[in-house]
Amino acid sequence: MSSDDQIDLVFKALAAPIRRDLMDALKDNPQTTGELCARFDTLNRCTVMQHLGVLEEAGLVIARKQGRQRWNYLNALPIKQIHGRWIGAYAAGAVDLLARMKDDMEKLPADQKA
Repeated sequence: MSSDDQIDLVFKALAAPIRRDLMDALKDNPQTTGELCARFDTLNRCTVMQHLGVLEEAGLVIARKQGRQRWNYLNALPIKQIHGRWIGAYAAGAVDLLARMKDDMEKLPADQKA
């Protein structure tokens, strides 16, 4: 699979609010599928599993079977790669702009500062 295909899967996974909510639920610690189903009690287990499957396919969730339990772990690396490709350069430019603005403000005489 090409990297562009993988990025398409990540964007597809992030498109659904429920999948973003699942990722938020996994942000602080891994959870079993049963715990996630209890947390999202308006969805049936099959629906939760389908959403987890989309997140897994995109590489955003890593699932490990431990005995009878399936533990789900958040993997933020695909999001970091998207950030690096499209956002990082713009963020660096914004930081440079703020630094220049700070320098310009410090050069103003005291009576001209707002």
